[in-house]
Amino acid sequence: MLILIFIYGLVIGSFLNVCIYRIPREESIAFPSSRCPSCGTRISWYDNIPLVSYLFLLGRCRSCKSRIRIQYPLVEVINGLSYLILYSYFGFSLDFIFYALIFSVLIVISFIDINEMLIPDILVFIVLFLGILHKLLNYLTYDISPGFLNSFGGLLIAGGLFFTIYLLSRGGMGDGDITLMAALGFILGTRLVFLSILLSFIIGAFVSIFLLLTRLKTRKDPIPFGPFIVIAFMITVLWGEDILYLYWSLIYS
Repeated sequence: MLILIFIYGLVIGSFLNVCIYRIPREESIAFPSSRCPSCGTRISWYDNIPLVSYLFLLGRCRSCKSRIRIQYPLVEVINGLSYLILYSYFGFSLDFIFYALIFSVLIVISFIDINEMLIPDILVFIVLFLGILHKLLNYLTYDISPGFLNSFGGLLIAGGLFFTIYLLSRGGMGDGDITLMAALGFILGTRLVFLSILLSFIIGAFVSIFLLLTRLKTRKDPIPFGPFIVIAFMITVLWGEDILYLYWSLIYS
């Protein structure tokens, strides 16, 4: 089952690469079929097998021999591994399906933000829609209270804090970061949203310092914050309660 989950994640990851490339360009994610971005040659099915084709072709286009971006197998592997982790945590359940979808959308958001310094509104809307749908299905299937008051509290806290930072930084933080954090705040609720926000800034600080020290970025270069929000959210979903328990245990020990 774990192998099947991983393979499924790889296959979905291949589709995510299409979304990452086409959504910022406002192109259809369904048509036409995949083509080499360098020479425009249509990619045959046997050259489009997730991860395997990249390794077999040694990371180059069969037609023009141009190098294929490492992003393509990386996205596939990240998505496959995230599905494995979610399956190990939730089992095959409604929560697994929901968070697998959410994580995949967030992977697309992260790489678009890295490549284009942009977080498309449509993807944030999908995240929010999936969050609402998940709560409704949990209520209808398992009679679990949707807790919309708590969810909207998380949305307002996250969105309000990031909007305040946006104003104080005079645009130093993008408006896409505000809407993304608000949508994720809706999913997390008031209890976990503060942890996710804190983790996003901690991760962002460490990564930014590393990029500056290694001279991969300069102080004048913009650094997308979306990926830090996404990583913090993923950590909070999987281990947020454990982190809070450890924190309070240390405080009151």
